Amino acid sequence: MPVHSYTWIITVAVMLGLLIFDVLLMKRHPHKPSAKECSIWVSVYIGLAVLFGMGVWMLAGRSWGRQFYAVWITEYSLSLDNLFIFIILMSKLKVPEKLQQFALLCGIILALVFRGVFIALGKAVLDAWAWVFFVFGLFLLYSAISLVREYFSKEGNGEDAPDNALMRWVKRRVPTTGDYRGTAFFVREGGKRLATSMLTVAVALGSTDLLFALDSIPASYGLTNEPYLIFTANVFALMGLRQLYFLLGNLLNRLVFLQLGLAVILGFISLKLVGHAMNHYGLDDKWLGFSAEVSEGVSLGVIIGTLIVTTVVSLTYSRLHPGASGRD
Repeated sequence: MPVHSYTWIITVAVMLGLLIFDVLLMKRHPHKPSAKECSIWVSVYIGLAVLFGMGVWMLAGRSWGRQFYAVWITEYSLSLDNLFIFIILMSKLKVPEKLQQFALLCGIILALVFRGVFIALGKAVLDAWAWVFFVFGLFLLYSAISLVREYFSKEGNGEDAPDNALMRWVKRRVPTTGDYRGTAFFVREGGKRLATSMLTVAVALGSTDLLFALDSIPASYGLTNEPYLIFTANVFALMGLRQLYFLLGNLLNRLVFLQLGLAVILGFISLKLVGHAMNHYGLDDKWLGFSAEVSEGVSLGVIIGTLIVTTVVSLTYSRLHPGASGRD
């Protein structure tokens, strides 16, 4: 799928314009959004993603359209698991309700920057060394197994979220006020420039998402080799994340089998990556006697099917067992 540099420039410019408008709006009117407001914005972002995919389908072809939808749905489903950690971080850092939406937006902006770097590096690495598909595949398989082990052992389901290296560096190196001053990141006190807790929470959210990107970006490259589709899918998945945070809230705890569903998706994509690498080197015909490539239609069907089954089974189980929770 040839993507002209002008297309990239226009896409990034539109995204930056929306983010700047959003930031300025949140700074002037920080508030906890209502369920109606969240529903509207989530619907808008989903609608825009669907329309964008239709545009790709019509302009570039059915195959590329399927690839975009597969990546977007995968990124969107993986982002749901991020929300569990975001909820813990917000509680741990005692973010006031009216400031949570602004904090989430800032964290999402950092996440988009980090993911953009990851996407660019991933493309460069895969173009230079096709064998890295084997590495990505094994890494995703390990991630899938880790999700299953975590689910059954209930590791990481506690009330605390560990600090990462960036968070520890900020705490050591950046003098802070230790409280929130509205949406300000820095204030002056006693002639010194101090960071507020808003900077701490933005770094925490953005850097935490970076850890999730270690899984999601290789998974995306398992579904398409076009960085433009991966980038736009990530934009659409992350832009509505803060509204989902407020909209879903307690509903997330009813998705008791979400981790297992995500493990199935990551496991499938890991096998798809290994199959693609084997096909690239002609090993599938030699060792298996058939092509190990998986079509976009099959990939999309497996991802959507897994999410539907996971959601239906989770909600049914939650209704029959009211005390059950995916994070208890």
